[in-house]
Amino acid sequence: MPSANRFKSLGANGNFLGIEKEISAFQTSRIVVIPAPYEHTVSYGGGTRLGPQAILKASRYVEHYDEELGTELCETVGVATLPPIAFGKSANERAVQKIYRLVKDILAEDKFVAVIGGEHTISQAPIKAHLEKYPDLSVIQFDAHADLRETYEGTKFSHACVMARVCEFMDAKRIVQVGIRALCVEEADFILQKGINTQYAHEIRGRSNWISRILPSLSQHVYVTFDVDGLDPSIMPSTGTPEPNGLYWSETMNLLRLIGKQKQIVGFDVVEFAPIRGYHHPDYTAAKLTYKLMNYAFSKNRP
Repeated sequence: MPSANRFKSLGANGNFLGIEKEISAFQTSRIVVIPAPYEHTVSYGGGTRLGPQAILKASRYVEHYDEELGTELCETVGVATLPPIAFGKSANERAVQKIYRLVKDILAEDKFVAVIGGEHTISQAPIKAHLEKYPDLSVIQFDAHADLRETYEGTKFSHACVMARVCEFMDAKRIVQVGIRALCVEEADFILQKGINTQYAHEIRGRSNWISRILPSLSQHVYVTFDVDGLDPSIMPSTGTPEPNGLYWSETMNLLRLIGKQKQIVGFDVVEFAPIRGYHHPDYTAAKLTYKLMNYAFSKNRP
């Protein structure tokens, strides 16, 4: 069992929400934020390595009180932020393993883990660590892209392959994809063959009951992997591969709220945020999304 003393959290000048030591120390916080500025396989616009720092900076301006849930979560459960992972020359499998070991160690301390990236490749690591703790785990993927390619641009550790890697260690039928609107024919075939519950963006627009179709597919313990390009570019332009006809804020929050109410969100990541210099509203949106995910995860009593 790792010792909690090995984990040093960032101070108010650098941590998530810019909060004081009393509610951001690792030992006393229920939530731990892991910045993972990994960028190795982006295929269009770059900058995801800058995403975690931009989210942390913008989070200082997010109100601590959630008017929807009537809570001031950081004050009641504490939110610790670790220093960003230093990847150095680690890439592909070595980088994934570095994240996996860290998340696994923090889960062993009975913490709730939130990872902020970084490209989507990183998500396979916390998903695997959470699956080992919660064997019934299901995953909901907010994304414009299916990310189910076997390989892409010469590597199976591309951001375009992350969910294919996840399918190697968990049942594909326990994956739900929301907002998909860009994929190749092989990925479409993979979805049908493996039984993945994929809610395409064009289908969401044509159904009033699309959220109710998702919830029964999720197990009690749910991991959320949120690629910000799942959101419409009108509210989230700061991502490497923006796709039109994306999800809007209110419908996304409606779904996350119900998952938090009816299931148990046990961990999440927010990835593929690539800040645009001088364009601040997407930074704030990504930070607000991160805090809303925390609030929904703790929206009902947890043991």
